[in-house]
Amino acid sequence: MSGPGSAEDLLEFPCRYQFKAVGVAGAAFKRAIVAAVEQQVAVPADSVRSRPSGQGNYQSVSIQVTLDNYQQLTSIYAEMRKVDDLKMLL
Repeated sequence: MSGPGSAEDLLEFPCRYQFKAVGVAGAAFKRAIVAAVEQQVAVPADSVRSRPSGQGNYQSVSIQVTLDNYQQLTSIYAEMRKVDDLKMLL
């Protein structure tokens, strides 16, 4: 149950939401992030973007999906935190 001013009240569902994860460069990290999101919602191939860091050691992976409820949001973040080589979630 959410109280007044809770994080859950800030979004109106269903909504489009973008997840962004930063981690070690490479296809394995990108696949792991996509798999974490796919545990809760479908991820269209054209909704996934990745960008290497300046020196190429890291990459950001952005995924935009439609969420139906706040539980999906929190579950996806929990799954992404389990990904090896994750450095930061935005």
